[in-house]
Amino acid sequence: MKEKISLVMDPNKNPLQSLPKSQRFQIMVLLSIMWSSVFCLAFGSWFWWGELVIGHVAVAVAIGITSLTFNQAKKKSHRDMYRAKDGTSRYDDLWGG
Repeated sequence: MKEKISLVMDPNKNPLQSLPKSQRFQIMVLLSIMWSSVFCLAFGSWFWWGELVIGHVAVAVAIGITSLTFNQAKKKSHRDMYRAKDGTSRYDDLWGG
C-alpha cells in the first residue's frame, strides 16, 4: 500500500517527474486543492442523499482529472522537446540529460 501511495504522492515517482520542479509543484498543489474540495463536498453532504450522489460524482470526476493529468505528463517529456532526432540536444540542455 505504501508503494502505491508513493506512486501518486511522490513527485519523483509519479508521471509528473519529467516536468520541471516548479511545474510539478504547481500541478500537485492544484490537484491537492481539488482533492481537498472533493472530500469536503463528499463528507459535508453525508446526511443528504442527493448531495451524497454529487459527492460520489465529484470523486469520480477528480479521479478522471488526476488520471488525465498523469497520462498527459507521460506522453511527452519536457526534455524531449529539445532533443534532435539522433538523441543529441538541439539547444543548451539546461537539465543535464
